[in-house]
Amino acid sequence: MDFVWLAAGIAAAGYFIGEGLKNFKNPEAKNLIESFDEEDQHELIKEKDVHYFMGISKEDAKRLIQEYPSIPHIRVNENIYYPKAKLREWLMKLGEDS
Repeated sequence: MDFVWLAAGIAAAGYFIGEGLKNFKNPEAKNLIESFDEEDQHELIKEKDVHYFMGISKEDAKRLIQEYPSIPHIRVNENIYYPKAKLREWLMKLGEDS
């Protein structure tokens, strides 16, 4: 089983080194983190899963949502979703204000 993890680590290292070399002479190229941020722009989090994203308990998430009705959300057919990128920005701003 250790060989599987070793092989996965080597494959991941090869990928990251290859991506770095591809963009070596192009400093304007997007890195892996930036590409994840772009994917987050349109990703929605279900209300039942938002506590995972926030890293808090379900009860704390419910309390936070009740205390701050300005939290970015979208209601679709009685279901509430949270835009991942906007929620991240909102949480960062909330952290700065505290």
